[in-house]
Amino acid sequence: MTATALPGTQHLVPVYARRDVCFVSGEGCELVDDTGRRFLDFTAGIGVNALGYGHPVIRAAIEDAAVTGLLHVSNLYRNRSAEELAELLTARSFGSHVFFANSGAEAVEGALKFARRAAVGESKREIVAVRGGFHGRTYGALSVTDRPDYRRPFEPLVPGMRFIDREDPERARAAIEVERTAAVIVEPIQGEGGVRPISSEFLGVLRDCCDAAGAALIFDEIQCGLGRTGERYAFEPSGVEPDIVVLAKPLGGGLPMGAVVVNERIASMLSPGDHGSTFGGGPFVSAVALACARTILEPEFLSTVRERGNALATRLRSLLARPDVVDVRGRGLMHGVELDRPVAPVLERAFDAGLLLLQAGSHVLRFLPPLVMSAEDLDRGLDIVESIL
Repeated sequence: MTATALPGTQHLVPVYARRDVCFVSGEGCELVDDTGRRFLDFTAGIGVNALGYGHPVIRAAIEDAAVTGLLHVSNLYRNRSAEELAELLTARSFGSHVFFANSGAEAVEGALKFARRAAVGESKREIVAVRGGFHGRTYGALSVTDRPDYRRPFEPLVPGMRFIDREDPERARAAIEVERTAAVIVEPIQGEGGVRPISSEFLGVLRDCCDAAGAALIFDEIQCGLGRTGERYAFEPSGVEPDIVVLAKPLGGGLPMGAVVVNERIASMLSPGDHGSTFGGGPFVSAVALACARTILEPEFLSTVRERGNALATRLRSLLARPDVVDVRGRGLMHGVELDRPVAPVLERAFDAGLLLLQAGSHVLRFLPPLVMSAEDLDRGLDIVESIL
């Protein structure tokens, strides 16, 4: 049954459970609604607004890009901003080439296509996905997402997908086969699935299995990548190198932008016509994304994110002394607090106190503050959380 539409939303397709608040401006790590009320943001637009609101780097990039008049020219021609952004994303990393899309789900679609295109052998079409991951809502991305409530209304989905449990090496070894497996996809830190880091050991097992089977290893870093953990890529501390990484949320600085970073082997198997995107990597969005990525990937910036992440982890782990807190997990400025009860009432009370919070499943509070959050704002928000609990 369709829910009653909020005032002003009656002509929008009712696929979102919107809160009755309309934000009209933002500054730093705060949002302001149409009544003038200010909210401290611990959601960053679900991980998108890494530089918060009104950041001078993004303002300048938008102004400079607008002056050129080039909002779109199509991928029939060269685009200097996209070229420089691709160079930045591959520098000092495993990747050699980048494909630009408009969203995380589109980036996942591209990654799955690239992996199947690069697979040698007609029978190598199967994609193995780790349970608990969330990869998007388009058909291919949804097909490697194991949430029944997301999948069931739209089945049958794309065939040739298989799921394995996280941290189950034996199941992984049995499922990843040389004759059938084209790729394995996993989030190094599962976001929607409850903010669950995947161990370096299990990522290493997946790498070994992919090598043995001649399959591509895909890391979905749409939420956990590009500075969120205090590293360029969330997988870096594991020492495990993928064949493909998908990026999105923070990349465009709030504008729609996704990317598929691939190594030389994958890139060498692709040809003109294998994939495309009308709007992907346009000059305007690429220019803003380039400025945003340059800022995030600066060593000093990442060092500050790690510092804030350590402070966040310390405060949240202190909650483990409470009987209703089951677990605290995460890295950098991406953490989850699992309670022994549904967290929806906590989100409501936080909202009433002027704090925006997320959940990751019914029992997990998810913390994704902007990467530019000050120590003072971090403490202010955590004080609210502690008082509510």
